[in-house]
Formats: sequence, structure tokens, C-alpha cells
Amino acid sequence: MTVTIPSRSGTLLRQLGLVSATALVVSNMIGTGIFTTTGFMIGDLGNPRIVLAVWAVGAFFALCGALSYSELGINFPSSGGEYVYLTRAYGPQWGFMSGWISFFAGFSAPVAAAALAFSDYLGYFYPALKQASATMVIGSGVFSLRVGGAQLVASGLIAVFTVINFFGVKRVAGVQNVLTGTKLLVIAVFVIAGFTLGTGSWQHLSETAVRTSPNPLPVAFVISILWVMVGYSGWNAATYVGEEIKRPEKTLPLSLALGTGIVMVVYLSLNLLFIYATPPEQMKNEVAVGSLAALNLFGAQVGGIFAALMAISLMSTVNAMVTIGPRVYYAMAHNGAFFRAAGEVHPRWRTPVNSILMQGVCSIVMTLTPFPSLIVYIGFSLTFFTVMAVGSVFVFRRHAAWQRLKALNFLYPLIPGAYILIGIATIIWGVIWAPAPSIAALATIAVGAGVYRWTAAAHHS
Repeated sequence: MTVTIPSRSGTLLRQLGLVSATALVVSNMIGTGIFTTTGFMIGDLGNPRIVLAVWAVGAFFALCGALSYSELGINFPSSGGEYVYLTRAYGPQWGFMSGWISFFAGFSAPVAAAALAFSDYLGYFYPALKQASATMVIGSGVFSLRVGGAQLVASGLIAVFTVINFFGVKRVAGVQNVLTGTKLLVIAVFVIAGFTLGTGSWQHLSETAVRTSPNPLPVAFVISILWVMVGYSGWNAATYVGEEIKRPEKTLPLSLALGTGIVMVVYLSLNLLFIYATPPEQMKNEVAVGSLAALNLFGAQVGGIFAALMAISLMSTVNAMVTIGPRVYYAMAHNGAFFRAAGEVHPRWRTPVNSILMQGVCSIVMTLTPFPSLIVYIGFSLTFFTVMAVGSVFVFRRHAAWQRLKALNFLYPLIPGAYILIGIATIIWGVIWAPAPSIAALATIAVGAGVYRWTAAAHHS
């Protein structure tokens, strides 16, 4: 069995160094989840200390995944991420389905969620842009469609970054580095100023909110991991552009480890600040928890400045995912597992323009979906396939030519095993206690299997 995939000459170019690769990881992680989910988790769990515990579990989960993916990445330094790993480990059908789910739940849906979060933060200044202010609601519950100012602004943001990404990854990386630097600076100033100058109370840690979830607390804890994993999703971001990374055997593992470590510290600090700033009952089920915390800490005028800066920081999340996702579809198309047009590279800009455009259209359509359902759908789908990818480490390690990562050898197989066990438990509880979005995710996977069989049959006919 061959365990390396050579780069294809005349296609994508290796232009991204450690800073740019790490910036992609950090930008892909810090965004929608941390800025939007804590309020919903307070509603489900009622206790801010338990919320912090869930985020800590998520940090451990993400680190185990990042170390496992680092070993996969140094052996398969090509674009595609899970698609490449699952194809080699389990066969082309599973690789196709991982790419299929990446298109919908791995990138298009998160792009939509991040853009909707951007709209909610702008809603601090213009309430009509909040998702709760939708002017038209079609249907009810998790299957409803919402149309309003939030959806229009989110769609516009997606369209802008989709077009920008047409014009070359090097140019986009420059924009991304600036946006990522701005995001980290905003968060650092917000955390330091919040704890030193803001008006908050540590008493909030001991207060509770009336729970809105009908599920028992242990069940709500496990389901909350799905929310948290959306926040931590992106720890594998650099693997999707492996074919455009300089010296991937060194840069890839280091960028994943650095990016995940930075985000761990940021997330725990931000959540602690949100709780310090806002009583749990007031935070409950609030989407824009960051702007609410800024308002409570600094008052309306200064809080407005931070709300605007947080909205800007969400732009880097959208841009990172618009950049990364199309590389998966590009890799699939080159292996005959996706639409042939997705594998075409623009002769001048050297980017997969068709893939970028397809993802942009899908993301815009997904902005119509209710936000909580979108988050669970994303969390369930991503956990399902990252568990399979981490499991492939056990498959590949049976081959003599496989390169083993020293960090993963520590207490092996504890690190990949822990990721798999936590992931499976989360998937099972998701199906039982959050059935609608979980079943929607499983249906997307099933449709992908059907499309694969249809395309495979057409290819051989």
C-alpha cells in the first residue's frame, strides 16, 4: 500500500508558511462557536461552572484530534483532509462521503453560521439585523426557513469573500493574516480590559439560571459537547491546504498544535469573562454573548466599539472557511469522486474557482436555517467523520512505511482512543436527544452514499 500522495505539478503551489497555516487554524476555530454558543449552553445546563467544564472537555478533545491529524498530515501532505485519509483507510466510498459532508456540514453550513453570527453582532447597532427579527418565517421549529435582515447581510458577506477568494491563495492569505491578527488583538484587549477595568462580578460563577432543556443534566452535558465541538472545529484546518503548505512534514504538525493551543487559552479566557460580565439568567439563550458582555462590562459606548470589533473578527472566520473548503472538493474531483468542474484550476489565479463558487451558493442558501439547528447539524456531522479519520490512525500504523509522530506515541493509544470514545458517546446521545438535526445529518450522509453509487455506476457504464 502506498502511504504518500505526491503533489501534482502544474496545479496548486506551495506558498503557505507556518504563520499563514497557523493563522488558518486559529481563524477557522475562533468565531461562531465561542461568540454564540455559551448562552445556549447556559440555558441547557443552568450552571456556568458546568459550562466551563464542557469547554475544558472540548479542549482536550480537540487536542487529541489535532495530534492524531498531525500524524495523518505528515504521511499525506496533500489537499483534502478527511477525504484523503478515509479514502486510503476505508475505500473510495467513505472518502467520497466525507467530502460530501464537508461540502454541506463541514464548510457551507459553518460559513452560513459565522455570517449569521456576524449579522447578530451588527444587531447591537441595528436590531433589525438580528436573527430574532426575521421578517418572514416559513414553517416551524427546526425545519423552518427564516428570511430577514440577518440573512441578507450574511449572504452579502459570503458573496464578497467568495469573490475575493477567486484571485489567488497568496493574496487571500495576506488578507487572512491581517484579519486574524485583528481578531487576536481584539480578544486580547477585550479579556485584559474586561478583567481589569470592566464592571463584573465573580459571584456570577456561583449563580445559576433556570434550565430550558427538558433533558437530564448528564444528557445535556453530552449534547453540549456538540455545541463545543463546533467552537473547536477547525483544529484540522491546515490539513485541507496541505498541498499549498511549504515543508508540510514540519509545518503541518506544528501549525495544528500551535493553533489548537492558542485557541484553548482564548476560549477558556473568553468564557470566564462572559460569566464574569453577565449573570447566567441574563446570558441564557443569547446569541451575541460577546456584545452583551461588552455592554455589561463597559457600558453602551465602549461596549459598542467591542461589538463592532467582534463583528469584524467574525469576518476572518468566514474568509478562512471560504478559502479551505473548496480545496476538499478540488481533491475529490481530481480523484473522480466529485463534479469534474470542481477540480479545475483557473489558469491565471491558480485557484479552484468552480469549487469556491459552488460552496458560496450553498452557504447563502443555508443562512435561511434556524441557528441552533444549524449548530447541532454541524457538530454531529463533523464529529462523525473526524472520529472515523482518527480511527484510521490504527489502520495505517500497521504498515511498516508509516511515519509515526512522537507526540502521538506518548501513552499510545490513549490520545486517539480518547477522541474516538468521546466522539462516539456524543454521536449516540445526539441521535437520542437531539433527533431532528442529527437525523438530518445522517440523511445527508445517506444521500452522499447514494450519489456515490450513482456516479460510480455512471462512470463504469
